[in-house]
Amino acid sequence: MDFGLGCEPGGLTQDQTLPTSGFQKQPPAETFQRLVDAVTDYAVYMLDPDGRIVTWNAGAERFKGYCADEIIGEHFSKFFLPEDRRDGLPARILSIAADQGRFEMEGWRLRKDGTKFLAHVVVDAIYEDGSLTGFAKITRDVTEKRRLEQATYDSALQLRMLVQGVRDYAIYMLDAGGKITSWNSGARAIKGYGEEEVLGQHFSLFYTEDDRARGAPAAALETALRCGKFEAEAQRVRKDGSPFWAHVVIDPIYDEFGKHVGFAKITRDITERKQTEAELRQTQEALLQSQKLQALGELAGGIAHDFNNLMTVIRGSADFMLQKPEMPLEKRNRYLSVMLETAERATSLTSQLLAFARRQPLEPEVTDLSVRLDALGEMLQRTLGNLYDLELNLAPALWLVEIDPTGLEAALLNAVLNARDAMPEGGRITIKTRNESRPEGEGVTLSISDTGHGISPESLKRVFEPFFTTKPTGKGTGLGLPQIHGYAVQSGGSARIESEVGRGTTVELWIPRTDKQRQGQEVAATDIAVPIGLRVLVVEDSEHVRYFARQLLDDLGCVVIEASSGNEALELVQEHDIDLIFSDIVMPGMSGLDLAQQIRQNHGGIPVLLASGYSSKQFIPKDQREFPILRKPYKLETLAAGINQLVKFSQKSDLGHA
Repeated sequence: MDFGLGCEPGGLTQDQTLPTSGFQKQPPAETFQRLVDAVTDYAVYMLDPDGRIVTWNAGAERFKGYCADEIIGEHFSKFFLPEDRRDGLPARILSIAADQGRFEMEGWRLRKDGTKFLAHVVVDAIYEDGSLTGFAKITRDVTEKRRLEQATYDSALQLRMLVQGVRDYAIYMLDAGGKITSWNSGARAIKGYGEEEVLGQHFSLFYTEDDRARGAPAAALETALRCGKFEAEAQRVRKDGSPFWAHVVIDPIYDEFGKHVGFAKITRDITERKQTEAELRQTQEALLQSQKLQALGELAGGIAHDFNNLMTVIRGSADFMLQKPEMPLEKRNRYLSVMLETAERATSLTSQLLAFARRQPLEPEVTDLSVRLDALGEMLQRTLGNLYDLELNLAPALWLVEIDPTGLEAALLNAVLNARDAMPEGGRITIKTRNESRPEGEGVTLSISDTGHGISPESLKRVFEPFFTTKPTGKGTGLGLPQIHGYAVQSGGSARIESEVGRGTTVELWIPRTDKQRQGQEVAATDIAVPIGLRVLVVEDSEHVRYFARQLLDDLGCVVIEASSGNEALELVQEHDIDLIFSDIVMPGMSGLDLAQQIRQNHGGIPVLLASGYSSKQFIPKDQREFPILRKPYKLETLAAGINQLVKFSQKSDLGHA
């Protein structure tokens, strides 16, 4: 059969060649045959006008199973299903192709082995000189293609059914601009809008007015694009205007070419969860309040016991001295020493309360712990008595730390007394220091160990809890170890405890190392004298404290004027020549700090010395103080030293301006 192509009039004939390349305009028929035979993905063959097969290529053989010798001369209806042959489909195909020039369809066909395959069929009529000479038939096996398409369709259908079936989540899509392009039943249930109401609307429809005003919808989409995801919990608005709490996730969607085409948005109504959380918080707060009341009861019992003991000593000693005016001076001084020591213990107890609450103000100094503890060793041994052996194992070349020395002494004394109480029949207490590097940095560890009865594992878990004590009722406040823990944390470190029943207990404080250098130690002033006749204005709202301050200043030889408030003090400054003002910080109305500021502004030459009990609200770190501050309770020595420091500074200033 001739597969050649005819020439256009005036063109080259089959035998003519191009003068430049020698390429034939019309290749021989064998070339077309080789081309057709090389095609393996398509069955390309010809039929005569009656439908009998006259050519057969490799593609036809590959997916229909017949070789050329078996099939040439057979009618092409051999490939049709029996029912299609019965219905006359082969003849109808040829008839349509002959009438219209072309026929195309998809349908099931049979292979040689009887298996079916889905074929895409094209039949073209072939005419020569106006007469039908046959048909060109091209068939492609599209079974796998259609299977994949069907699988994709089924998967998409199932996914849509899945998304539509979810009612606890609003799952929908947005285009790149944030407009809604799909809507599921969960979105309708949660937000109240039907699909026809929201498609094409911007998703900011569900935001509150405040969120829209501050650009929250656009920010959410920008975050999703920038970070690959946006997630938040916030209030949204339903169709009826009612607010609800929503957990929102927005993910960007890209096509197969990486182009951004929109967003997937999932919203869950978490209003009920939020309400449950709020109710739980209320319950926890109520429980905490109940626990606080119980803890306050335990605290009151322990504090009352300790303070009653202290007050018994002070009151009894004072009463005895008043009733025995003829008491020898030596004995009187002994009672006064006991009263002073008892007052110091009361001060220490107050410090424990503040340290437990982490409200104890610290005035840190750069310190070598080994040197400091070596100086305290003798005092501690006297406190313990003869039943106890105090061993100091203090490392040389210890790193410097920055701590409050008063707080350190209180923490150390607490630990030592706890160790003593754990060994009622005596024993050994070891105080040890060492340099130690931890993951959090370099620092110094101070440990206090005893050989006592130890602490049970159940109690060990609670020893740093406030008010918890292993001592008998009324024998302790439960503030000792919490004070140690609070002091360590305030100092930038940590505290821990190890114990084993029958083998003793070790308490450790770890304090971070400092790069600061120690300052020269100030020599304690033994001379408590101040300039005689110094005119001092005492400002104190408490009558008892004001009386006590006046007595101290009288004994120092000062001329004292009293004021019970800041406003009264300002009036007295106008009426009297004042050399120094000594004021409490916390007072009704004008505070001592406000008074000091006004004095500096209007009477800059008058120095001001402040006093404070150092609650958390009135504590000012040393490096931030504009005025010197004495800590209550103050002694005669500290008051005199504070006055002298201010007077000397004031005199130097006057000389500098002379």
